[in-house]
Amino acid sequence: MTDPSPAAQSLEVQSIDAESVAAEAVVAAETPVEITQESPVAPRERYFNREISWLAFNERVLEEATNEGHPLLERLRFLSISGNNLDEFFMVRVAGLKGQQLQDVDARSADGLTVSQQLTAIGERADVLMAHQQAVWRDLRGLLDGAGVHVLDAAALDALDGESLAWLDAQYREQIFPVLTPQALDPAHPFPFIPNKGFSLIFDLKRISDGEPIRELLMIPPTLPRFVRLPDDANAAEPLARYIAIETIIRRFTHALFPGYEVLGDGAFRIIRDSDLEIEEEAEDLVRYFRTAIKRRRRGRVIRLRLEADMPDELVSIICREVGSGAALVSEGVGFLGIADLSQIVDEDRPDLKFTPFAPRFPERIREHGGDCFAAIRDKDIVIHHPYETFDVVLAFLRQAAQDPDVVAIKQTLYRAGKQSAVIKALVDAAENGKSVTAVVELKARFDEEQNLMWASQLERAGVQVVYGFVDWKTHAKISMVVRRENNAYRTYCHFGTGNYHPITARIYTDLSFFTADPRIGRDAAQVFNYITGYVEPIDMEAVTISPHGLRDKLAGLIDAEIDFARAGKPGRIWVKLNSLVDPAIIEKLYRASAAGVQIDLIVRGICCLRPQVPGLSENIRVKSVVGRFLEHSRIMVFGNGEELPNPGAKVFISSADWMPRNFDRRVEYMLPIENPTVHAQVLDQVMVANLIDTEQSWELDADGTYHRLELSGRPFNLHRYFMTNPSLSGRGAALKAESVPRLKLRRGG
Repeated sequence: MTDPSPAAQSLEVQSIDAESVAAEAVVAAETPVEITQESPVAPRERYFNREISWLAFNERVLEEATNEGHPLLERLRFLSISGNNLDEFFMVRVAGLKGQQLQDVDARSADGLTVSQQLTAIGERADVLMAHQQAVWRDLRGLLDGAGVHVLDAAALDALDGESLAWLDAQYREQIFPVLTPQALDPAHPFPFIPNKGFSLIFDLKRISDGEPIRELLMIPPTLPRFVRLPDDANAAEPLARYIAIETIIRRFTHALFPGYEVLGDGAFRIIRDSDLEIEEEAEDLVRYFRTAIKRRRRGRVIRLRLEADMPDELVSIICREVGSGAALVSEGVGFLGIADLSQIVDEDRPDLKFTPFAPRFPERIREHGGDCFAAIRDKDIVIHHPYETFDVVLAFLRQAAQDPDVVAIKQTLYRAGKQSAVIKALVDAAENGKSVTAVVELKARFDEEQNLMWASQLERAGVQVVYGFVDWKTHAKISMVVRRENNAYRTYCHFGTGNYHPITARIYTDLSFFTADPRIGRDAAQVFNYITGYVEPIDMEAVTISPHGLRDKLAGLIDAEIDFARAGKPGRIWVKLNSLVDPAIIEKLYRASAAGVQIDLIVRGICCLRPQVPGLSENIRVKSVVGRFLEHSRIMVFGNGEELPNPGAKVFISSADWMPRNFDRRVEYMLPIENPTVHAQVLDQVMVANLIDTEQSWELDADGTYHRLELSGRPFNLHRYFMTNPSLSGRGAALKAESVPRLKLRRGG
């Protein structure tokens, strides 16, 4: 996968949620669930369906495209993201369910639905979502016209001036026609294979000379841009951008593509294929297996077939028969096929139609130590809040380690590192400088497998010890460890991140980077790496908790402690910030805490299977989702420890793990306590409180599964704007101690 541009971030967004559905269903069924209510509520009344909850998340993303507070091209960006998200949802989640259906797997979701029931519900909900996407596109297209950004249809081409038509004719002949390869469909020319996300046109033609019919298929090469931009009009008084979809151009020049033929009928269609990779435990060579599996994935079975409306019935029948769509979800759509491709228009150079550029801050504390990351960390733990504080701090830490003659070893996990990775370069430099460098490269990072194979080869050539982790588990923990010689001894410096070592996504994902030289954490990090590289199970961990060994139990114990406080008449309080909440055992534990009187606030950006505000089940649980300019991605857990929140004695943790069966049972993840007072205050009093009091970008989850925007009453608060304009607590240097940072206060108790 290439680096996500600001206009196409959705692949990374969705890949957070993508996983093998069959394995998820089995693990969920085997996870012990503690039902404590005297009259257990039926599964459908206890849980929301995971897949429908994800679709609800993507609907919230789409709603941002209708937010009149956003600039026009940013609204178009949200629309394209919703399209890309939906594509990957079908490629992975729906593909997994279809696989279960074809294999007659008798597994039910946590809410009690069969595979067929889930697929039916998904199809209905997805059709509604896609219809909404088209309605949003029609509205945005009209607004963009008014702002001087035009997407021209066939009728508009007829109205172009002669100079523009001449340019378009030359563009077709010189840049488009040479790469088009129409294929006749007859006994001598069988229907060709169409790759994943393939966008094609099919034509019914008649030879003018003798009336002989012929049918042609044209796969539009992915090397062609979806839109062609006409040159600027030098005579225009206002900015003017004119885009033409590639299929519109091709249809205009069918006389040149099929000379001597008359077009009787045509249509466009697009397919989505199964893109999941199944890992065989007996694979002898994981690298070789993945190289083969990546090629095989491109030929996965068709999961979704999207047809252009008004296509002749005979052409529809041919397509459905030939692409093997018997098990696919087939739908006809009025409007634009491939909503994700609208991201190309977002790249238009119109700053007035985009968010005001934001420059992340470099922590003053590190500057005050002359840019010496080790000195700053040695002085005190520090947390970097991305994207408000720059990812360059993480790169500076690794670059300094690579060049420092006193550094003897570097160990690094790599889940997603991006296309142009400064992290990889730092590790290569370190190895070439004679340091012992170990890189744990996760080959199973979905849609980054090919890129990670390339990085692994480059690292190995430089002398880095590359390890691929476990065959059936993903290494999802984001940890960097540097061992440095100081005063005739060794000191370990660690970085723990809630996000990936990816410089591009770090500009739009809100994540925490925690740096520490705490010896306990250093010893724990060493055990984690030894576990991944040598299968040596950690013992007597001093601070860090990992999965699949004990993370769920640790969380259950922390929740139980809050239950005990509540039963003893003390405040029982829990705040949690996650991307997804799915795990049935943890959900049941939260229900039990609610019944005991524990007040629980959950900030769950994406999937949430817990039903909040249900009398007798979860009346003390509130769930909100924040969707805005940046993607909320950090995982934070807070437990009141017998007092109201926030308080200095609260137990605060950061983690790489969402609360899902896969994160607890089939991934290597970490959870780390935050104990330094300044960092503790930043994570709790700044980050968590800001998320809780946000009103401008927040949605509240109701007991029936619907989300509603928070009503703007009193003074509105935008958490992203707050952090863009205020420095973090732990990154402030001595020169900023007197700088006033607005204090955040909760607007309700609990």
